Amino acid sequence: MALAEFTRFSLVHEDNIEFKEFGLRDNVAQFCVLKMNESQNHIDDIENLKAQPSRNILIGNIHVLFNPSRGDIKLGQVRLFLDRAHRLSQTWGNIPVILGGDLNSMPQSALYQFVASSELNIKHHGRKNISGQICPLDHPSSHSQSSYSSRPLLHNWSKGELRLATGTEESIYLRHNLKLNSAYRGVPASRLTRDIHGEPLATSFHSRFLGTVDYIWHTDDLVPVKVLETLPTEDLEKTRGLPSKVWGSDHLALVCELAFADDCCGT
Repeated sequence: MALAEFTRFSLVHEDNIEFKEFGLRDNVAQFCVLKMNESQNHIDDIENLKAQPSRNILIGNIHVLFNPSRGDIKLGQVRLFLDRAHRLSQTWGNIPVILGGDLNSMPQSALYQFVASSELNIKHHGRKNISGQICPLDHPSSHSQSSYSSRPLLHNWSKGELRLATGTEESIYLRHNLKLNSAYRGVPASRLTRDIHGEPLATSFHSRFLGTVDYIWHTDDLVPVKVLETLPTEDLEKTRGLPSKVWGSDHLALVCELAFADDCCGT
């Protein structure tokens, strides 16, 4: 990577979450606020450059608990992650947000729905089904996915599980204040690598799993320009599982190029 890539931003703040401090296992999340250096603004007129506000962005990453049966802990970790991201964005002047990581949850899951829609009634979902880590690649249709919010069945959650998932023993609702979009869904691609909703068909492959659990999310003030495509599932299956001699991880790398929305709109 060229030296210019390393000097495009300066680190101005960093933060982290140790989830064990909240009784939510040993996973962690990390955040950093980056400031774009003025030399990277690509404005020829020095007076216009001085008039431009400084560009700051917040980047966060997370590794959510794997255990498919502990949807209460998964939701609790993601709840704290999104709340901290929103608070940091507000503290630094409502700056754009980019969030990524291994959510250990599939695109048709209730946890994905929570991130994408900003709200979730957890009583509509069983604790062991929150992440959808079952039957990989069997992605439901848009109709069946929308049925989450209309199912008449209500699941029982103990007070302890409610407290871990929502932060209180009384609430059955989860809400967050970020309006997030999936970067990969924002860039069209071949059906060889994407599901019917635009997410990769698979970002992880090992002896017990072939499917998508990794994501990049961004707020409306950023626009995805291009992404690094994942591999077709038939090519992944030929490896007989990752990691391998060629691929050093059981996850595929996700990469996205983003632009500021106001730059794209010419404002």
